[in-house]
Amino acid sequence: MFKPEGVYVAMLTPFDKDGEINEGELRRIIDFLIEAGVHGLFPNSSAGESIHMSREEKIRMMEIVFDQSRGRVPVTPGIGSTNPRESILLGQQAKAIGCDAVVVMPPYFFPSSQGMIEKYFETIADGLEMPVILYNIPLFTQPLSYDLVERLARRKNIVGMKDSSGSMVDFAHFLDKTRLIGGEMSFLTGREETFLACLAMGGRGCMTATSGILPEIMLGIYNAWKAGHYEEARTLQFSILLVLRAISALPFPLGFKLALETRGFNMGPPKQPLSDTEPFKFQAAKANIDQMMQPFLENVHE
Repeated sequence: MFKPEGVYVAMLTPFDKDGEINEGELRRIIDFLIEAGVHGLFPNSSAGESIHMSREEKIRMMEIVFDQSRGRVPVTPGIGSTNPRESILLGQQAKAIGCDAVVVMPPYFFPSSQGMIEKYFETIADGLEMPVILYNIPLFTQPLSYDLVERLARRKNIVGMKDSSGSMVDFAHFLDKTRLIGGEMSFLTGREETFLACLAMGGRGCMTATSGILPEIMLGIYNAWKAGHYEEARTLQFSILLVLRAISALPFPLGFKLALETRGFNMGPPKQPLSDTEPFKFQAAKANIDQMMQPFLENVHE
């Protein structure tokens, strides 16, 4: 059964001035990423502002990404929602389109017990005849416990997990709990800063927004690690931290979108409207992002 591995892109979504998906620009981004060598695409991600998108927009996003990728890389869209029925409907659409797997985060807004979260994932996994990738993102919703992940790892079609906790302690325990039961889930980090460390612990890759902004660097880390060139991988890992700090100075995911614009893409306004004064407040942060990105762009052009 399919399992994610390598450098996956948590895709940013370009919107036009009316807040609709900018299909032309999205198709350009997809070609840019695949030609750079990424191993997979994750549309309808958190960074892609899927939380603000309607069901129809999410389905259209899947259709465009799958169509433009033309089988060149796996497509694993997000189908997270606040109830399993909606996630199953989105997952069924993803399967009908031809996507390779789906990514599911815990329900959000109302606090849930670990038992409720487990039942949520079980219901979705039982309702879909396709691979399911768990998504641990405690910044925005309930964290997943080690025991919960261990139990879910026993299910045949739960094939992996994106861990965006940023905690190497948690990442190590997730790996160990599944290892001890003979599980074969593929663990990928959702935090760019921990990519190399997660690979060293036995992770299979990453699912990050930076993979869509600086695919050359994220692929460089992965390929250097695979080749045993650990010092090179470490140098590349440290190289992105300045950019990440500049990006993080803005409300998520605005900084990431501004960084992708330095690569020549028109990302348009965020789905969540800004106030009249905010664009002016962000000018200094934007200039800082441009400055941090410049050395990378010069190296790429060379």
